[in-house]
Amino acid sequence: MQVAVISDLHLGTGGSTDAFRHDDHEFVGFLRFLERNFEKIVLLGDIWETLTRVPGAQAAELRLAQEHHHEIARQFSKPQYQYVHGNHDLVAGKVQGAPAEYALECDGVRILFGHGHQGDDLCSRARLFSEVAVWLGAWLRRLGLAPIYSYFQELETRRTSAEACPVRRWALEEASSRSADIVVTGHTHRPAKAADENRLFLNSGSCSEGNINFLSLDTKRSIFEVHSGY
Repeated sequence: MQVAVISDLHLGTGGSTDAFRHDDHEFVGFLRFLERNFEKIVLLGDIWETLTRVPGAQAAELRLAQEHHHEIARQFSKPQYQYVHGNHDLVAGKVQGAPAEYALECDGVRILFGHGHQGDDLCSRARLFSEVAVWLGAWLRRLGLAPIYSYFQELETRRTSAEACPVRRWALEEASSRSADIVVTGHTHRPAKAADENRLFLNSGSCSEGNINFLSLDTKRSIFEVHSGY
């Protein structure tokens, strides 16, 4: 099976806190490219941004973000797409039935897909703190304090660096305990491919801030690749 994976689009409601930074029509062109070349497309969490405006109103934010990016939302409604929620679109589990993980077994390969926030202590054990931090970061951008926001973003990047990435560690532990050959995550916005004995870790990177990162998984030929651009 030919599978593509994208994550971390952070599609919001427009303005300075909408981190997507693509022209919607052009991005739909990228989605159509994926649709032509892959049998299944996994949307691996943080597809929608629901934490940057009103605390406790994530369901309304999800609806507004989907209305604002209606052309992309229409593409995602096609049966070719499998949506797995992340921590920024956690509410999609409740209102749309998006699962926290997705398992696929094909051509003798067992693949486990999860956004990866489950392995990030800041999100899994201090969820309220992490959500407040996102909200405060959004206000820094609204108030034109981008350098301060960028400073905190750099700290976050260092925290999830490839050398000591908690998401990668969690993923490989999950692969071992769940008898998966491959575990695929997003969350860190850092595309990655790393083998650990007979198991493989993949990170789909990010399609926010104008970036295009995606994974291609060919289970029949056992070819699993990270792509930047298309």
